[in-house]
Amino acid sequence: MQSVLNTVKGTALNVAEYLTPVLKESKFRETGVLTPEEFVAAGDHLVHHCPTWQWAAGDETKTKPYLPKDKQFLITRNVPCYRRCKQMEYVGEETLVEEESGDGGWVETHQLNDDGTTQLEEKICELTMDETKDEMHTPDSDKSAPGDAVDGEDEDDDEAIDMDAFEESGMLDLVDPAVATTTRKLEVEAKASPAAAAATTEAFGDSVLHTRTYDLHISYDKYYQTPRLWVVGYDEQRKPLTVEQMYEDVSQDHAKKTVTMESHPHLPGPNMASVHPCRHADIMKKIIQTVEEGGGQLGVHLYLIIFLKFVQTVIPTIEYDFTQNFNMS
Repeated sequence: MQSVLNTVKGTALNVAEYLTPVLKESKFRETGVLTPEEFVAAGDHLVHHCPTWQWAAGDETKTKPYLPKDKQFLITRNVPCYRRCKQMEYVGEETLVEEESGDGGWVETHQLNDDGTTQLEEKICELTMDETKDEMHTPDSDKSAPGDAVDGEDEDDDEAIDMDAFEESGMLDLVDPAVATTTRKLEVEAKASPAAAAATTEAFGDSVLHTRTYDLHISYDKYYQTPRLWVVGYDEQRKPLTVEQMYEDVSQDHAKKTVTMESHPHLPGPNMASVHPCRHADIMKKIIQTVEEGGGQLGVHLYLIIFLKFVQTVIPTIEYDFTQNFNMS
């Protein structure tokens, strides 16, 4: 239902944008909006200070006459995204543990079982040191057969192996056939079917960090008279992510609300995820007022630098913001 509403709103806004005249006079300080000329100036400043961003022309059939043909929108490619948003959200109970002095406290985040023990405690083996031998034992090793101790004593009486003779015998070159066969079998099964590969990964664990990448675009929205951010994601094989996969990298407070799937104003093809610009001008206006109250002055050329910083809250795991620092005081 939400997607249907977003589609209807998008169509209505496209009509409204077509009918909205191009902003000619600057209202940056009064309302936080931009003229097309100010958008280009802010884009030039971004490209100069952060060369990973570049101007793009887009499709010729979608060229906007109020922008230069070679500066229709900004783009940066292959931005890494190492984590999903849900991995940043802690799930579990927190217990406030107060100090005896009452001066402060700390938060305990361990999960307790019904008997008051933690899961970590159950996984730790009890280690004991034998007084007579420099050996370390676990509860499982103590259950071994009594004859094992006798065999161990006999082994201690054996003479040490001559390593030179051992090397000359060629024993170092021998490979355990059982290990080799098992490894080869797993590799063959993994190549034979994706299902076997998935089962192998699940059985032995997957410690490889799978990194998604995103291409980010910044266009000028004529209706809202502000920049607008567009994102499209890819997996490690550079295959496009599905809509639901991309929503995994969007803050859950903004997914399918602030961030919606809409058609790109300068490119053909499928819809792209976009951060809706309805609040951009209000946020920028508040930032301008804060800077001026502190005795400073905010130039319009810094618009996109600041824009990228406050949009980061919507897509916190996409690591694109390596622009210059900005001080509001």
